[in-house]
Amino acid sequence: MSDPIVAEHALPFALTRPIHVAEVGLKAHDVEKVADYYRAVLGLETIFTGGGRIALGAGGKVLLDIAPLPPGGLADDPRSAGLFHTAFLMPTRADLARWIVHAAGKRFPVDGMADHLVSEAFYLTDPEGNGVEIYSDRPQRDWGWDGKSVRMATDPLDVDAIVRAGGNPPPPQAGAPEGLSIGHVHLRVGDAGPAGEWWTSVVGLDETARMRGASFLSSGGYHHHIAANSWQSRGAGQRDPKRSGLAYVMLTGSGVTTERELVDPWGTVIRMTPGA
Repeated sequence: MSDPIVAEHALPFALTRPIHVAEVGLKAHDVEKVADYYRAVLGLETIFTGGGRIALGAGGKVLLDIAPLPPGGLADDPRSAGLFHTAFLMPTRADLARWIVHAAGKRFPVDGMADHLVSEAFYLTDPEGNGVEIYSDRPQRDWGWDGKSVRMATDPLDVDAIVRAGGNPPPPQAGAPEGLSIGHVHLRVGDAGPAGEWWTSVVGLDETARMRGASFLSSGGYHHHIAANSWQSRGAGQRDPKRSGLAYVMLTGSGVTTERELVDPWGTVIRMTPGA
């Protein structure tokens, strides 16, 4: 039998895959206000500051790099290509339970919640309109697969069951939990079909699910490290670099052998950096 303490702090399955998300860059009109939001909601710590930028993370690891928008910058347009949400992965269901108690006590506005079969998730929006997902995965042995396609859904979420998983009552969240990471990034694109093809042919991910207007992609059998949808942005062209919101997505892992920068068909910058 595994040591429960070791299991509690084991590296999430998503981060053991050959390619996974390392960090996300944002451009903001008010860097400090956006940073304060992520500090309050997730307990992220300041890793470094300089040149108007604030890098936030957990356990000394940068997760979000927030940079000031140049003068004359525009607000993000949800109908354009860009960020749908950054998804922060809680290491365990008990950590998600503690976050729920924290969020309820602070009365953070929550846009929605869902049981996705592979995960349990809450959705929020930061002060400049960037989508945020906070979730925990179910054990990968419990995921259902039809060949190479993973079964996902958007079912009602049993919040009480999650809270019970954290103990009765769960201890309050004190900062970001050890092992907090970005599990996946969901992008807005003009057409999900070509987006999926780009991520498989250029980056080397595998498509794990396709639904109307969306493609889900991963490395090494995770449910998804990247998703791309055209639900709000169908027909969108190249992203306007003057707009706030997404600056880049950084991917890392043993499957990344060289440092390089890619740009998808909608102008999204993807930084590839070698890692373990």
